Amino acid sequence: MMKKIHKSQKGMTLVSFIVVMMIVAFFTMVILKVGPIYMNHSKVVHALETLKNRPEIEEASKREVWTSLSKQFNMNYVENVTKKEVKITSRPGYLKVQIVYHVKKPFIDTLSIWVDFDNTIEVGTE
Repeated sequence: MMKKIHKSQKGMTLVSFIVVMMIVAFFTMVILKVGPIYMNHSKVVHALETLKNRPEIEEASKREVWTSLSKQFNMNYVENVTKKEVKITSRPGYLKVQIVYHVKKPFIDTLSIWVDFDNTIEVGTE
């Protein structure tokens, strides 16, 4: 009498392997597109924090504040932020700087990645 031995298959088929690799490739592309956007944004946040920690900054004029920010942006190669995205509110003893901008990067064919940023610092008393 012959006994049948059933062996179960283990592992992935070629089709499932290709599907997994496509998913990995997609998320790798997303990371490669979004990563630099957030790296650039961290430079914007650093420039704002540097500005906030500057002594007597709440007494500076709007022009001096923009000049300081602009120097930080140039030094750190900040992209995507222009003067029109920076709103500076300045009164004696109070300073508020708000940077609102978006970044749109092409992704695949007609798809794009759109990221919005809104950062604010306040120094002094309102």
